[in-house]
Amino acid sequence: MALKRTPIPASLWRRIGQVVSFALFLFLFIKTDYSGSDELTWAVNLLFRIDPFLALSAMLAGKMLVALMLPAVITVVLTLVFGRFFCGWICPLGSLIDLSRHILRPVRNNLDPGKRQAKYLLLIFLLAASFFGLPLAGYVDPFSMLVRGLTFSLQPALDHAATSFFTLTYRHGPEWLNLLTEPVYALLKEYVLPFASKVYALSVFSLVLLLAVLGLVRLESRFFCRKICPLGALLALFSRFSLLRLHGGSTACGKCRHCHTVCRMAAIDDQRAIATAECILCLDCLAQCPQGRIYYGWRKGGAAEQPTDLSRRAVLASLSAGVLAPLVLPTRPLARHADPLLIRPPGALAEDEFLGRCVRCGECMKVCIGNALHSTWLEAGIEGIFSPKLVSRIGYCEYNCTLCGQVCPTGAISKLTREEKHAAVIGRAYFDKNRCLPYSDGIPCIVCEEHCPTPDKAIKFRQAEVLNSRGEKVSLLQPYVIAELCIGCGICENRCPLPGAAAVLVTAEGESRHAGRMQGAGY
Repeated sequence: MALKRTPIPASLWRRIGQVVSFALFLFLFIKTDYSGSDELTWAVNLLFRIDPFLALSAMLAGKMLVALMLPAVITVVLTLVFGRFFCGWICPLGSLIDLSRHILRPVRNNLDPGKRQAKYLLLIFLLAASFFGLPLAGYVDPFSMLVRGLTFSLQPALDHAATSFFTLTYRHGPEWLNLLTEPVYALLKEYVLPFASKVYALSVFSLVLLLAVLGLVRLESRFFCRKICPLGALLALFSRFSLLRLHGGSTACGKCRHCHTVCRMAAIDDQRAIATAECILCLDCLAQCPQGRIYYGWRKGGAAEQPTDLSRRAVLASLSAGVLAPLVLPTRPLARHADPLLIRPPGALAEDEFLGRCVRCGECMKVCIGNALHSTWLEAGIEGIFSPKLVSRIGYCEYNCTLCGQVCPTGAISKLTREEKHAAVIGRAYFDKNRCLPYSDGIPCIVCEEHCPTPDKAIKFRQAEVLNSRGEKVSLLQPYVIAELCIGCGICENRCPLPGAAAVLVTAEGESRHAGRMQGAGY
């Protein structure tokens, strides 16, 4: 007798899709790193480029078409055909939220859809604010939040834990144990751990934000997706017109409300009508319907979509807030005097356009060889939080590296050739003669000049006679900066041997991005 083949449940296909999508995300995340070459061989910023919310925000902020973000059109088209599948099948943060749901367990029933219109109002505010000069989209975009949390905190923590463990076993373990652990560590270094150990500003803050998003599932299943996520709100608006969708039960279902009970998005009401805009196609209802009355098929001509419950007053209030909020920006001291220590990456666009295009993804900071790029806090105002800046005391800009421009998904950092990178000025160095040893104490020191990478050294010496700390007259070399040769890479400040503040400091003075509008990808 032939065995009857059991079909794979529809919800299992969705889980397989989530696993594959999350594996692809992790693969691209790990590949966003220096690998011995100045060329990235993988499209590591792919997920950001198919995000229609970030694409629309960047284009509104720049008031122009950003060619790099055009792949987001693919997501929109697929949503118009299949519905809001992206949130249920592709989004890596959504997959983690679903995993958190099994661990934390929501404390209350999820049947009530609640105030899900908040995400639409947030979407309207963010898009209006971007257009009028206050770009905030990257703060709440799911991809940006996830990558920042992993880049700034979790991956460095994993690297530190692995290095500490394998160092311990190597130094103190028996020989037979090292024969096992050393190959494992070599594999981790080759395929999982970052090229070099790094530290990041705002690491704890980024992790707390990510954990908060995951922890909100304790209040309601997919709380972030239901009520906050602006990307989900935008896809929900498109999915209202999708050609394919789930169709609910009917009066023949009787008193059965099982589909209403299992829906993690509260997209099915008590009458078994499915809100297509809220449905993320998890397919739990389809798989668990006792009578098999729920099906996925073409949109019916007479089918009515549930309203979004958006009042005209709420929409106008959100739109007005987005228009008016940027008006306070010119009232700040930053409008007249920018922070002189705010040094942007080489290839960065002029500040206003840079902030408008930057989606705060952290990709440039992750790929930076010298660990020079870190998140700003309020140095560039509230609209600049999480955007990259150079912190020379922590790291430096590698002279021959162009990776940050390659990895930027929006062109906020232009993709430079090596020759263009060598000519790009991001700042100037100067000496604090009260701290520099040849000036202050009469002690010879040539470290800064030794590390200066420009072919014609930007740091040179002049012979001088000074009194040392013992009052003796000595002859030594005192360094000084040739402004026309300095590019502001920061290696002199990074390598200065003094503890604490360096004796050579780099500021944003003379940065070339303000000399003229740099022509980056997308123009």
